[in-house]
Amino acid sequence: MDYLPVFLRLDAQPALIVGGGRVAARKVAWLLRAGARVTVVAPELHAELTACINRTECVYLQRSFEPRQLAGMSLVVAATDDRAVNAAVSDAARKRNIPVNVVDSPDLSTFIFPAIIDRSPILVAVSSAGASPVLARRVREQIEALLPARLGRLARFTGERRRDVQKALGLLARRAFWERIVTGVTATRLLAGDDAGADSAFANELRTSQLTSCATGASGTGEVYLIGAGPGDPDLLTLRALQLLQQADVILYDRLVPEAILERARRDAERIAVGKEVGDHTQQQRIHELLLQFAAAGKRIARLKGGDPFVFGRGGEEIELLATHNIPYIVVPGITAALAAAAAAEIPLTHRRLAHSVTFVTGHAVEDTYLDWRSLAVPRHTVVFYMGLTQLPAIVAKLRAAGARADHPAAIIERAALPGQRVLRADLQHIAAVAAGEQVAAPALLIVGAVAAFAAADSLATLAAPLSPAAANSPPADALA
Repeated sequence: MDYLPVFLRLDAQPALIVGGGRVAARKVAWLLRAGARVTVVAPELHAELTACINRTECVYLQRSFEPRQLAGMSLVVAATDDRAVNAAVSDAARKRNIPVNVVDSPDLSTFIFPAIIDRSPILVAVSSAGASPVLARRVREQIEALLPARLGRLARFTGERRRDVQKALGLLARRAFWERIVTGVTATRLLAGDDAGADSAFANELRTSQLTSCATGASGTGEVYLIGAGPGDPDLLTLRALQLLQQADVILYDRLVPEAILERARRDAERIAVGKEVGDHTQQQRIHELLLQFAAAGKRIARLKGGDPFVFGRGGEEIELLATHNIPYIVVPGITAALAAAAAAEIPLTHRRLAHSVTFVTGHAVEDTYLDWRSLAVPRHTVVFYMGLTQLPAIVAKLRAAGARADHPAAIIERAALPGQRVLRADLQHIAAVAAGEQVAAPALLIVGAVAAFAAADSLATLAAPLSPAAANSPPADALA
């Protein structure tokens, strides 16, 4: 270990910055955030530092460096582009036993600035000991992506209540209690911005802990996370989804959630497949029973759904169940299949010249008498059919009967955003035959509308008239209304 990681308390302590450029401005910003009283020495100043001086946040000495300027300083930073000046600062600071950092010169420094993740009062520092600052910043970015933005709020929340817990619980009970607080309902509510809900959950947990044996780790009612897993590519999961997958005790996952996404969950979490097959009308009841069973046992349950929980995912039914039984829940949106498929196939669902609106329809609704097929068949409108592969001939027939032209563009995206993705394009008259001939399999989406023929490489003239002459002369949308 080349450096001992330490955190210096600089509140109201004097610090000297030698240099007036952009790099010096960054160091000044960090020192000010730590509460230091900063003095800047430089013949000239960058605009950012000038603004700092004007706000009287730091002191400016418009002159060259002199060793006597180090008197009384707690630390010094040299951030000039003159190595001789930097070396002089380093030498003078070392002689006075003052910690010194020379930017980009570990050999002249007695301390270095790490890459910092700031969730005050939680701080994480990453260092490569000066060997690879770019790599250290990259590691910082990866860690930062996993830490909730309100993590510092959680630290302050728990800190404010430590004395109350010490009075209420014995020594052996406290650790189990705090483990449940920082990983359970209280933390989830606080990280979601629900301060009132966090206060209530904390008070309830404390009351329960006083009445039960905390040493056993017993807990009250659990909570449920309805998480949208997106199209299946784990890199398209939201940060919130990753965070909650890491703290869930149980994962109830759908059939189309791939192993690559399940690998992002806690290693010791119990995994239960609850995917529904076509025509299975009993599985949803089993899902409801599992949610209630695990919540009653105090578990944190991730209900992991493909796409988005509220787009043909029956998420609404599940939160009705949870609300009825007073079980806390959080909904985490995911990239729904229509958006993922359109992006993967480079098909804009709306386009200034081609489509002014878009509708999502489930293929199971083909026989729904309330579905307005005439509105779905208009030319300047995009329709995305979910789960419509088995109903494809019926969908085509309904659209044609409602006035859609035979040469109306259509596209099928199979395994969108996943390995083996295929995009098949044809007109409405031939799309079903193409799907059958290519043996398209689920998961697959059907996109119908002028945008289905879109290609980014087309010329502007082609984009202005992407359909065949017959389709281009079709009546406007309002003529079919």
